[in-house]
Amino acid sequence: MKSVIQSNLHKIVVPNKIDFMDNYTNIIEVKTKADKAYKALTREIPLWWTDMFEGSSAEVDHVFTIRFGENIHKTMRVEETVIDSKVIWYVEDSLIALPELKNQTEWIGTTIVWEIEKRENTTLLHLTHIGLKPSVECYEICSNGWLQFLSSLKLFLETGKGTPYKG
Repeated sequence: MKSVIQSNLHKIVVPNKIDFMDNYTNIIEVKTKADKAYKALTREIPLWWTDMFEGSSAEVDHVFTIRFGENIHKTMRVEETVIDSKVIWYVEDSLIALPELKNQTEWIGTTIVWEIEKRENTTLLHLTHIGLKPSVECYEICSNGWLQFLSSLKLFLETGKGTPYKG
């Protein structure tokens, strides 16, 4: 069974849990409250991902661009937000201009789903990048990038100081 998310620009088909297995997924446990995690994903991206941030990620239909120097950028539209529970971004534009990649636009049309799960003293952050699969050329580079920035997000949420990319 698949659920469909409608927006005014396009339709995103979100696979059921079984289909998520092919996509990049990761779960981190963070010593923080769900509202703080939600705020980091919607209002504090420059503090843990990259300080080269333009636009707004706070509400549905907001568009933001993140950059990692001159050769890598991603432009995303906020597709869904559920306060303290879920954030979904749709990648509208992307360039990963690295010489080892033949297809430098593989993120375009992918969807990033953040699910926030409250625990007693911690919060679980479930990240699923729909469309980032092992068959995608940038999978190794991109999954390593996710590991780096998830570590920064965890550090930011637990200490107040992340390790974002500095442009």
